[in-house]
Amino acid sequence: MNNESKKKESILRNNAVQTIIASLLCIVIGLLIGYLVLLIINPAGAAGAITAIIKNYFYYPSQKAMMKYMGTTLVKASALLMCSLSVLFAYKVGLFNIGAAGQYVVGAGASLYFALKLGMPWYVCMIAAIVIASLVGGISGALKAYFNVNEVISCIMLNWISLYVVNMILTQVKSESTPYTVDLSSGNKRALLPNCGLDEIFSGNKFVSIGLIISVVMAIVVWVLLEKTKFGFELRATGMNKNAAKYCGMKEKRNTIVTMMIAGGLAGLGAAVFYLSGIETWMVQQTTVPGMGFNGIAAAFLGGLHPIGAIFSSYFIQHITSGGSYVDKTMYCTQISDLISAFIIYLCAFVFFFKIWFNRYLDKKEDVERAYYAAQPNHNASAIASTDAAGPSPSTEMSTADGTAPQAENNTPNAATSSNALSWQEQKEEQARLRKIQKELNRVESEIERLEAENTALDEAIADPANATNSAKLQELSIQRGENDAKLEELLEHWEELSE
Repeated sequence: MNNESKKKESILRNNAVQTIIASLLCIVIGLLIGYLVLLIINPAGAAGAITAIIKNYFYYPSQKAMMKYMGTTLVKASALLMCSLSVLFAYKVGLFNIGAAGQYVVGAGASLYFALKLGMPWYVCMIAAIVIASLVGGISGALKAYFNVNEVISCIMLNWISLYVVNMILTQVKSESTPYTVDLSSGNKRALLPNCGLDEIFSGNKFVSIGLIISVVMAIVVWVLLEKTKFGFELRATGMNKNAAKYCGMKEKRNTIVTMMIAGGLAGLGAAVFYLSGIETWMVQQTTVPGMGFNGIAAAFLGGLHPIGAIFSSYFIQHITSGGSYVDKTMYCTQISDLISAFIIYLCAFVFFFKIWFNRYLDKKEDVERAYYAAQPNHNASAIASTDAAGPSPSTEMSTADGTAPQAENNTPNAATSSNALSWQEQKEEQARLRKIQKELNRVESEIERLEAENTALDEAIADPANATNSAKLQELSIQRGENDAKLEELLEHWEELSE
């Protein structure tokens, strides 16, 4: 196998590449299933409907109109991206932040109240949205850390509490004749996010603001924080094994609370980016939680739970969601795009199985190539033998006069065979190294689990009243406990090195 094929194979083995391929496969299959549903509902308009959903703002023939509505899609996608980051940040730490919807609601309420009631500028409104939403997220984190209340339950309860509290507060700033809050352009222009010339790029779309830049920058910041900092490692370690993190000296309760506060702040920032653009106002009589937070869950998983992947998945989901408004309303409802999104997200659950299947396919391909290269020396030998049996060719007879050429001719196949064998040997060694690393990872994980179980038993023995008066026994148990903690710390460091 040559270097080019080895490089190609290493790319296909890359986890990020496999995630991208799996996500694209989910999108294609989801669109096909959606098309089948459209065919079942009304075959006559199925092709036009699925085309309209995919095209979205490309539906307009005018370049100016296309850019304008593209800007609107990007504004909505930026808010969705922040909710997606909120979900994946918590998920990386072992928490499922289904409360992103409620935190988004709180962020919207805080930003609009500070803007319309208190007359604050946009940056103060944005900070207020982040702080208050993070406090709401911190409530779920504290309940999880100190009372072991499942964050899913507490978040769902807080979603509805947040909705009705925000409705009640924003009645103070609603328009007199409608159930909607006062428009920012007339209530407080200082609260509108600055455009910084972005509105001109999108054909004068006044809703396009620095919120787009803020959301993308925050995605990069989240990636750096989680993957490149000590603080991010502590958070991920707490999510992988709370007890092990505690034994290593990490403050697992603090990490849980801080994680939910950061997740809440991200969702609140998403609401500020959306509502401070002036694109929508809040209806104080609504009885359902906005779907932006729940769509963030879908975007997070479609993006492979990676902050950079979330940028593209958030845009895609918002793209087809907005595209639903262009379907023929006499044949289909606009929610048909949400149904297609649901199919795609459901298929994302099979990404892990796709990776397993794909790796098996690559392994099988390697076996076939190994068999091919292993057969090469026999093939060359057979070719040489057939040449000898047929007798020397005229060129061979001429070259045997000095006795040099036949030797070079016989050496040529062997050189090619040696090159093939050498490249295959290199790949075989690399595979053996990776298998060894995986085997070591499995051993380390098993050892960590064993030590954790042993520590649990030691803790129970130390707390046993029967050993309370036996100082020698307690000292022996404490020493053993300390040795286990030291081993756990070494194993976790070793596990991190292997994972890299």
